[in-house]
Amino acid sequence: MSFQFTLIHRDDRTSARAGELHTPHGVIPTPVFAPVGTQATVKSVSPDELRELGATLILANTYHLYLRPGADVIAELGGLHRFMGWDGPILTDSGGFQVFSLEHLRRVTEDGVEFRSHIDGSTHFFSPEKVIGIQEQLGADIIMCFDECADPHDETYSRQAMERTHRWAARCREARTRSDQALFGIVQGGIFPDLRRQSARFLTSLDFPGYAVGGLSVGETKEQMHAILEETVPLLPEDRPRYLMGVGSPEDILECVARGIDMFDCVLPTRIARNGALFTHVGRLNIRNAQFTRDPRPIEEGCTCYTCSRFSRAYLRHLVMADEILGFRLTTLHNLHFLVNLVRRIRAAILAGTFSDLKDEFLAHYRTIDHEVRMFNRAARVRSLRKDETRAPGPD
Repeated sequence: MSFQFTLIHRDDRTSARAGELHTPHGVIPTPVFAPVGTQATVKSVSPDELRELGATLILANTYHLYLRPGADVIAELGGLHRFMGWDGPILTDSGGFQVFSLEHLRRVTEDGVEFRSHIDGSTHFFSPEKVIGIQEQLGADIIMCFDECADPHDETYSRQAMERTHRWAARCREARTRSDQALFGIVQGGIFPDLRRQSARFLTSLDFPGYAVGGLSVGETKEQMHAILEETVPLLPEDRPRYLMGVGSPEDILECVARGIDMFDCVLPTRIARNGALFTHVGRLNIRNAQFTRDPRPIEEGCTCYTCSRFSRAYLRHLVMADEILGFRLTTLHNLHFLVNLVRRIRAAILAGTFSDLKDEFLAHYRTIDHEVRMFNRAARVRSLRKDETRAPGPD
């Protein structure tokens, strides 16, 4: 069997789990954080560097690769692994989030979604069957059902989108032709517990090899996200991996692992790195601040990443302020190292029976970004996307 999930250990005090996800391109120890390589590349980082960081899974985006260079081009050149020079496991999302973020550029029907390309305005159509066909051409190890994302606070729309997601999931399941890819179903339902329970029960009846929780970290509070996971995750099969889509801040990873999540992906570490924001164990550090102009220390004492091993805060600030490409590469390497290493420590703690201690100690010292500021920034990005039809829909 090319795909199998083995549960190795459960934490006694939380719902945290450690396991192994076997794929045609290698074993993924879980919990796992997957760096996002939207355009078949994790921005500014080579496949060899990802391996050196300890990454065991990366994500690529169906929507973006379908538009450019085209799934047929990638298939002709041997599939996504060969095309991008990465021989480890790959997950492709369905493109649903990207399509539905184009609010004024798409039209939803029961058959699928008609949308206009953000690149040249050309018209395209995604159906569940077409999305599966594209992902089969790309050749990822894990592929996703086509789902409809909705405003998480709109109960009527959340119900309609959830029900359509269920019908599309059944169509995706029937459309598969390859046996060497694992197709995950996606639980939807906004912030409404009854919808989430209904979605989890329906999708598990379709017997997918893995399940994702979608439609979170899109404007709801952390408390709402935690509550939805507590309602949803216990209804998912224990012998299948559980994937929380688009979530990847350090504090969220710890809280969501504690609630039974196995897999994470997020553009956060690479996106904030390009703005000079860096993860540390006490919170984010903004390397653009003038206080670091003459600071000889590394980003974080004791960090073993390439950046911290070789360069000072002063040098990094100089590179970032001068818009030098090396600066963005070095900050990205540090942030990816931080998250990959944190998840590695989380897994070791689960196996050792000390996860709760690690979680409590980390969160006691970690300063999080104010939630209202995060929600404002996200809302501003959405407004900007709606005004600028040429902007590529996230992630990046």
